[in-house]
Amino acid sequence: MNVLLPLLFLAFIVVAAAGIFLLASKRGRASRKTNYEAVPRTLFQEETAQESGIHIPVSTMTPKQADQDPQLPHRYGVDRLALMARDPHWLYAYWEITATKQEEFNTSYGPAAWSSTKPVLRVYDVTGVDFNGTNAKSFVDIHVDEHVDNWHIQVGEPDRSFCVDLGRMFQDGHFVTLLRSNIVTTPRASLSDRLDEEWMWIEGLYRSIGRFQYGASSPMIVEELAMRAGKLPLEVSSPGIWNPQQK
Repeated sequence: MNVLLPLLFLAFIVVAAAGIFLLASKRGRASRKTNYEAVPRTLFQEETAQESGIHIPVSTMTPKQADQDPQLPHRYGVDRLALMARDPHWLYAYWEITATKQEEFNTSYGPAAWSSTKPVLRVYDVTGVDFNGTNAKSFVDIHVDEHVDNWHIQVGEPDRSFCVDLGRMFQDGHFVTLLRSNIVTTPRASLSDRLDEEWMWIEGLYRSIGRFQYGASSPMIVEELAMRAGKLPLEVSSPGIWNPQQK
């Protein structure tokens, strides 16, 4: 009996210690639990995973760049002056002057020749002449801006031929031609005064047309007139002049 009593007391102490340890552990876990309802939503950020591999910049895959059309160059590096007739009263000229042409001008007239002169368009009326640069019927000088490369020219002269020189004018009025355009002719602003003799009416047609029924064609009328004259053409046109050859 004396031995059993200490053993029971020892077992009681062990059980009590275990209970105290389990109770403390449970309270510790409860205190470490986070209340996610109370955390502000701004603290959470959405993240997406990326596949491993070669990284292609977004700028090289934009639809805007894929849809862009090739652009024409603003300059071609060729000295030229082109002239077009826009309508009966207006011309249109465009040009390009290279740095080489400017250097040649300065070499011929002095280092400061280009900066001391002004660009001028000289418009020649070359209607009916074989233009050689000096035999134009008349000309008009148009002062243009230094940095422009095209110009609309009002001539007000329908059905006439023109040629344009682009050059530099010195302060004393001396003009030096740099480029010369092609020759163009403005269209007419009225009906043509030229008549085509192939479309004249046949003699006697108005006297005979009254007896034909509605729906009769022009070849039938020509054939009837020919039969009345005792001759039948091999080829009948509408309308035109039938001129048989005399044997």
